[in-house]
Amino acid sequence: MLKKFFSYYKPHTRIFILDMLASLIVALIGILYPMLTRTMLNDFIPNEKYRMIVIFGLALLLLYAVRMLLNYFIQYYGHVMGVRMQAQMRSEMFAHLEKLPYSYYDNHETGKIMSRMTSDLMEISELAHHGPENILISSVSVVTAFIYLASINIWLTLIIFVAVPFLLIIATVLRGKMRAAFLESRQSVAVINASLESSISGIRVTKAFTNAEREQEKFEEGNGEFVEARRKAYKAMGQFHSSTSFITDIFNVIVLIAGGLFYYSGKIDFADYTTFVVSVGVFITPVMTMINFMEQYQNGVTGFERFLEIINAEPEIDAPDAVDIGRAEGKIEFKNVTYAYDGEHNVLNNVSLSIEKGKTFALVGPSGGGKTTICHLIPHFYNIESGEILIDGRDIHKITAESLRRNIGIVQQDIYLFNASIRENILYGRLDATEEEVIEAAKRANIHEWIMTLDEGYETIIGERGVRLSGGQKQRLSIARVFLKNPAILILDEATSALGNTTEIMIQQSLDELCRGRTTIVVAHRLSTIKNADEIAVISEGEIIEQGTHDELVALGGMYAKLHSGQFREKI
Repeated sequence: MLKKFFSYYKPHTRIFILDMLASLIVALIGILYPMLTRTMLNDFIPNEKYRMIVIFGLALLLLYAVRMLLNYFIQYYGHVMGVRMQAQMRSEMFAHLEKLPYSYYDNHETGKIMSRMTSDLMEISELAHHGPENILISSVSVVTAFIYLASINIWLTLIIFVAVPFLLIIATVLRGKMRAAFLESRQSVAVINASLESSISGIRVTKAFTNAEREQEKFEEGNGEFVEARRKAYKAMGQFHSSTSFITDIFNVIVLIAGGLFYYSGKIDFADYTTFVVSVGVFITPVMTMINFMEQYQNGVTGFERFLEIINAEPEIDAPDAVDIGRAEGKIEFKNVTYAYDGEHNVLNNVSLSIEKGKTFALVGPSGGGKTTICHLIPHFYNIESGEILIDGRDIHKITAESLRRNIGIVQQDIYLFNASIRENILYGRLDATEEEVIEAAKRANIHEWIMTLDEGYETIIGERGVRLSGGQKQRLSIARVFLKNPAILILDEATSALGNTTEIMIQQSLDELCRGRTTIVVAHRLSTIKNADEIAVISEGEIIEQGTHDELVALGGMYAKLHSGQFREKI
């Protein structure tokens, strides 16, 4: 883990070296005051060297001015370095998130992922900046203080430093407890973020069903977990600081008692005794800095561990022999395909089907039967347990994911639109498309005329998830996006099920235009929309139980006929 952490310093080597050099000089300047104090007490004051007192005082003032500038450099450029490292990690995390499979997002909440990308990385940034400089300044200060005090009186110095091992023992014992407590605290923050993201995203549903109190209860549950986790963290931190502070207080007692006895017995003079009293502060300060740094260290380390959990998650990787298929023709085959989302309970059982290029193949059946799963497997969003899925006779495992998905257009019931302009949302189908191509796609989706009635036309911002649009307008934008993509294979997954009858008829005209000349898979609840499909398969409990044309399946008198009869009665 440390090797990975230090690798982020590499692009910032120059700033890091200058930061460490500045920290070293700051630490060395810190020891000058007790040294000057001893010289004044032993020489300048007794011998009335007032001119030297002024000269040394002005020189010390100049060094303090230099230290002020160095501290500015450390604070400013050190933090800039930390922020740049944070940005580097955030970019790496985002790029990795883009490569993770669908299954990862099935099991991880958006709010928790966002927590790792924001608050966790902020703590890592602080550790990256303050960690090395605190260690360097504190270490140099402690070592130089020890050497200087030992040059005055080695035995009194050893007596003072005898408390150091006790500090190390306490820090080691309580460190693990603090680490566990801060990790739990980080997890509780992620829970709050996840709850908040879910509640805010669903605020319209909450208001529609007047369930604000329930959402408040859910949030307070997470908030309570956060309070309890922080309580444990602060308890561990309190034990750590109170214990270590007690040990450091002992330093002052040791100096007063041992130093007084040494002075009384004549082993040191008054100037050396005074120097020890002054210098113990120079020693205690870096020791306390190291102690306080433990809290920051725990925050940073737990944050980095959570960062690595995402970075180390297995990404989607093309097979070594995978190839770019270019423009696909569109023939699709399933051969004895079995799949289970959890690896245990099969959603599909030995499913076999064949769809010729340019044909329309419909999937119907009860909810949970496996229809949408088939749609997700064709673009290789999930890996099957066994069997084969072929596109133009080639196993999809031997096709690069990018080239496979480039040939597939998907229109779903739940449309996701970005909080951007209408143009940007359509352009998502093909980012290098021209203005004319965008307009042509909108026209083919029967939405251009409506767009032109808006004050800002194609530059109109549609809001988060397209909240400012109606269901039919969202659907048409998604259809325009697919028109622009111009895929060989089209998947319509309950594309019109959430729309009213009038809107559905209008959208269906756009879909019919979109399907023309493409291999199309349609998942439909309303059988009236798929009765003209070239072939229809009835999926139930992960198996194809019926297959044929609309007329053949009605004549068969099975599940399809019952579904058709039920919907026909509803219309009557």
